[in-house]
Amino acid sequence: MASMLQLLRRDRDATEELFESAPPVRLSRHVIELGDGHRVGVAIAGRGVPFVVVHGFGVESLLYAQPLARLAALGFRVIAIDIAGHGDTEGIGWLPRLDDYSVLLTRALDHLGVRRAVLVGHSLGGRLMADVAAADPDRVIGLVLLDAIVGAQWERLRCVLRWSPPAAAAYGAAFAIDALGTLPVVQDTEQALKIGSRVTRSVELHVARPWRAFTPGQAILRSRSSLPVLERIRAAGVYVAVVHGDRDMLVPISAGRDTARRVDGDFVMVRGGTHSWLLRCPETLPAIVGELLEGRLGEARERVVHDGHDLDDACVDPGALAVSLGGGLEPVTLDTARRAPRYDWSVEPRSA
Repeated sequence: MASMLQLLRRDRDATEELFESAPPVRLSRHVIELGDGHRVGVAIAGRGVPFVVVHGFGVESLLYAQPLARLAALGFRVIAIDIAGHGDTEGIGWLPRLDDYSVLLTRALDHLGVRRAVLVGHSLGGRLMADVAAADPDRVIGLVLLDAIVGAQWERLRCVLRWSPPAAAAYGAAFAIDALGTLPVVQDTEQALKIGSRVTRSVELHVARPWRAFTPGQAILRSRSSLPVLERIRAAGVYVAVVHGDRDMLVPISAGRDTARRVDGDFVMVRGGTHSWLLRCPETLPAIVGELLEGRLGEARERVVHDGHDLDDACVDPGALAVSLGGGLEPVTLDTARRAPRYDWSVEPRSA
């Protein structure tokens, strides 16, 4: 563990070299069955402190395979979980509440034997991970929110979308434009083809079962405000990093700044980043996390491991399924790829 942290505590150029020099690693995909028989899709790679990632609306965890594989190089056991009704996870009825989605994620973590973890969520996944953190802050080493649907500006937008069909239609068009813009067809045709091939599976599932998109959509619009959730996270003293693209058409960057202020967290602005910038350039998120490990996120991780004496005691139950599905917990620099991040970013000072 110490050698890995020393490797990361260097300047940004050196952190980027880590990703350029190592070969790729693959995630292993599994379907686990909870105590009541509910089937949940998970993907796991790496060894080390659990790093639990939840995807955004309408897709599945394997769409994030490239950045997740690279994150394993930072001494994490990456665990990606499909939201209910997405990927390989079964749905939870016609009109579930948003709370039902976060409860299922918590049950999946319990079933995997994950007691402590860095929780990471993109878009809808960010709201769900915030709910998990607020409900059980002792489980959280750190919370990373990626263009998450939280914050005051998002809540105002959500209310408009709920009560104005024309606004909802316009938002749907913006969603489609942002999704198409994620494909770097001109700049990186190879990457565009990789993303497109993974999106195809999600599209096929939603075309065959259109309610898979309606169900989480109605839950988002009918959800309770995220602001009390953020207040509970701050009161619990959970470390939060808010990472947001400055060209996000779906969740305004002002919502990200508002969220960071409310939780007293770090705010990272990705220059030129749209809503799904982490898919367009899979190297950027791991490099940002590497930089965050030089600060409060790294301190939080070290503190948990030190308190638990070893990773087993600190993070997982004895004989945890998360370990047996992916190997031991000892942190190693796993094979990952390959080039410097395409986006630049800046960490803005915390406001008082």
